[in-house]
Amino acid sequence: MAAARDIDTILRQWEFQPGEVTARLLKARNGREVLQMRVDMGVLQMETEFRPDGQRPHGAETYYDYLVGEVIREGGSFRLSKEQCAEADREFAQYYHRRLCWLSLREYGRAVRDADHSLAFMDFVREHSPDEEWTLSHEQYRPFVLFHRVQASALAGLQDAGPEAAIGEINRGLGQFRDLFARYDAVEQFDDDELVRRLLEMRESVRQRYDVGRTLDEQLAEAIRAENYELAATIRDKIRHEKIGGPSDAPGV
Repeated sequence: MAAARDIDTILRQWEFQPGEVTARLLKARNGREVLQMRVDMGVLQMETEFRPDGQRPHGAETYYDYLVGEVIREGGSFRLSKEQCAEADREFAQYYHRRLCWLSLREYGRAVRDADHSLAFMDFVREHSPDEEWTLSHEQYRPFVLFHRVQASALAGLQDAGPEAAIGEINRGLGQFRDLFARYDAVEQFDDDELVRRLLEMRESVRQRYDVGRTLDEQLAEAIRAENYELAATIRDKIRHEKIGGPSDAPGV
């Protein structure tokens, strides 16, 4: 009698929830950790390290790493071929699915790592793209990946270091968003961008929930903008003392 090859039991025991990311971590038969994502009509299984499908393209840890090696071998004039573009898109899709799973499971550090991979890969394909149309077809997703990255880093900061760290991560992310809008001469759209508004709402939610006023970093930025350099120096001293865990002789600000 032939061994069963269907996954009926898994699908019956793990219901698909439309509109939700449903993921789980479990141990495979050989003891390694794998990540599973329930999708309509099936399950995606991903490795937790390096490339999600577990492949080593041309012996490299990821396809991005392989392409970096190609640039080193061929020089700065390297341009992606049609086949290489298709393989790059495969890797983008894999990291997207795994990033969603990490966020769903509140594995924020791992979500940051995968977002960083995608953002670095986006930088690479922008530099070595075969044409402007293909570049723009990928750049349109950069804000979304960056949003996930900021969201994950803020929540990781909240878990590991507290609300002020989370606010600092959000503020750094907002700066990255502003730089991104400036790159495309669209700074006037910054305040109305949905993802920017969501980050601002997240920052205010952290402030209210944990009763946090302006952080020292925010006070420092404000003092510099006002060209109050004496106050800025005082705040820097206080930040420095807090980072090393020592008492601060600086007056309260």
